[in-house]
Amino acid sequence: MPGAISVQLYSIRNAMAEDMPAALQRTADLGFENVELYGYVDRVDAHREALAAAGLSAPSGHARLVVSDDVPGVLDASAALGMTTVIDPSIPEEQWATRELIEASAARLNEIAKQAADRGLEVGYHNHWWEVASVDGTPGLEIFAAALDEGVTLEVDTYWAEVGGVAAPDLLRRLGDKVTHIHVKDGPATRDTKAQLPAGQGVVPVADILAAAPNALRVVEFDDYDGDVFDGLAQSLAWLKAQA
Repeated sequence: MPGAISVQLYSIRNAMAEDMPAALQRTADLGFENVELYGYVDRVDAHREALAAAGLSAPSGHARLVVSDDVPGVLDASAALGMTTVIDPSIPEEQWATRELIEASAARLNEIAKQAADRGLEVGYHNHWWEVASVDGTPGLEIFAAALDEGVTLEVDTYWAEVGGVAAPDLLRRLGDKVTHIHVKDGPATRDTKAQLPAGQGVVPVADILAAAPNALRVVEFDDYDGDVFDGLAQSLAWLKAQA
């Protein structure tokens, strides 16, 4: 789906907790056709029904893999919802301190990818700011990427890459086709999540980011938003469509 657009449902977590069907319908009414799930593993039936009612597809979702104690359960839930890619949203910061620790995490994700393939799934990893910190002169995420097997992918959170001090467009170009998904968000590029803004309204070079990963699924996300998050999502979606 080159240039396709999705939205990470963590952005609307409060609305999802209050009324999942209504939240998903409102998301569809904004013009989204795809969503990225989170917190779905123990609510498969509820998600399946609400997604179908809203006419939404979920090509990807976030669920812990590397530090999970129930990888088969995660993979089964993901397959049941028709996903193509399960993305580990976070490996603890202390596991990015050395090359050996980073490569051990990559090796674990490679093992999980073999289990996922049996269910018709791919697996990937999503970064925060700590994964791009330099280890032996190289951003940790690039060490991680080099240790991943073919078919194990990355979802680069471009905002957190910028917060971590790495230019996201350059990072995307170096990682190349390993990146199949990107998180699109904007703001002042600080850790203050409340300050995040719709795409095109902050200091993050979002247009350059899109150009650097033309084939990646664009996943809009707000970690937090100081306003009506649905309005923020609508503004981001409109901006992305205008860029296309």
